[in-house]
Amino acid sequence: MTTTTSQLDAWLAEEQQIAERIAQGPGPGLARPEQIAGKTGLETMQAMLNGEIPFAAIAKTLDFMLLSVSPGVAVFQGTPLAQHLNPLGTIHGGWVATLLDSALGCSVHTMMPAGRAYTTAELSVNYVKGLTPKVPRVRAEGKVIHCGRQLATAEARLFGPDGTLYAHATTTCLVFEIPPAR
Repeated sequence: MTTTTSQLDAWLAEEQQIAERIAQGPGPGLARPEQIAGKTGLETMQAMLNGEIPFAAIAKTLDFMLLSVSPGVAVFQGTPLAQHLNPLGTIHGGWVATLLDSALGCSVHTMMPAGRAYTTAELSVNYVKGLTPKVPRVRAEGKVIHCGRQLATAEARLFGPDGTLYAHATTTCLVFEIPPAR
């Protein structure tokens, strides 16, 4: 068995375990304010992974999922499918950008204290190799570079089970206080 095959098998097993846990939860949607009140960003992301609150519907729509979070880090895994192809026969750059943006944003989210949020101000994606459905899975790993009171920056890489890099990205996020509920 090759390293690539064993790496893919490990990725698929991890994905299956998380998918089963999330399937026990509420499914895609939005968490109610009371479900996340008082939680840090990391606690909110962990609740999503535990199936306690809904996960983002875009993940189901575009065939990717959150795999893990830790302080300043978020890992997503996606399945590049024929439905994601552009007219040139490669996976559409928007699919790649969305997967990277999710890893970037969620890595920043893990750093938010309760009562703070963020929004993307800038996203820069570098596509370095064409991606096709022949690649069974890709991972996007986002890592925070800096998280301050008003700005956060992060970087992410999208790669296959054999280590091939397909794209990398950076983001700048605006950090702000969540307005009180009315």
